[in-house]
Amino acid sequence: MISLLCNILIIMIMAEFVIGNFANMFIALVNCTDWVKRRRISSTDQILTALAISRVGLICTLIANWFLIVFHQTAYSKVRITLRIFWSVSNHFGSWLATALSIFYVLKITNFSNFIFLYLKRKVNRVSPVTVLGTLVLLPFDLTVTLVYDTMEVKGYLGNVTWKLKLKDAIHSSKRTIFTLVNLLPFLTCLICVLLLISSLRSHLRKMQLYGKGSQDPSTKVHVKVLQTAASFVMLYAMYSLSVITSDWWLEYSWNKPVYLFSLATEILYPLGHSCVLIWANKKLKQAFLLVLRQAKCWLKELEPLQL
Repeated sequence: MISLLCNILIIMIMAEFVIGNFANMFIALVNCTDWVKRRRISSTDQILTALAISRVGLICTLIANWFLIVFHQTAYSKVRITLRIFWSVSNHFGSWLATALSIFYVLKITNFSNFIFLYLKRKVNRVSPVTVLGTLVLLPFDLTVTLVYDTMEVKGYLGNVTWKLKLKDAIHSSKRTIFTLVNLLPFLTCLICVLLLISSLRSHLRKMQLYGKGSQDPSTKVHVKVLQTAASFVMLYAMYSLSVITSDWWLEYSWNKPVYLFSLATEILYPLGHSCVLIWANKKLKQAFLLVLRQAKCWLKELEPLQL
């Protein structure tokens, strides 16, 4: 039973790996192709392209980490620190670029009379880059604690001596705390964006009712689409963070293969699922994806006579 469950989870992980990389590479390819054609790229496309690249790195790092842990423990001990660096960097940029995208959408489509909000709305094209660059101050703390802990483990400095075990627990607790804080900030920021979008949508619908207009106007549709995108990120990112924290707290001491595989499948679902939502919500990406599907369908029809 456990073996069957593991096989199902492995198939799921491989499918997520392929679809996730395809979705993110598709976003980057479409935006880069459009950039070359028009010789300019919008702020939204810049964020989407950088986000897609960071998520390809995150998915590949997660898969490489799992593959080496399961099939090549010796190689894993040699590249463990490198994988941790790649994971921390891709995780940081992936979460904060998605957060910057949510902030960008909120400033673009919502209307509040607050002075600070109006100022940020006028500087909307600068807010997202500043947000991402400003959060870089958090990355060194995360990397430092992670590298110190992993370096000590790899080099075998943590023996059975009491003070060494206490040092290990102290550094590990610091690593957990910093990770939780680093991931909590983008989650809370996006949650605030969702609440602002809900508030703006309610205000807009009241105005539509006051003037006797329907709720299917373009502004309402944009509000709903952006709200769905931001809410999906909050939900998926919460699942992802919970899965990573659970793995770090429990699987560190109690190896359980089905639970580890389930956690990995949940972690990959975040960069996969949100990128699919972004393709669906973006008109240009959605049209390009439908065009690819039509061309693939035509190609398959052309192959049918050959197979017969």
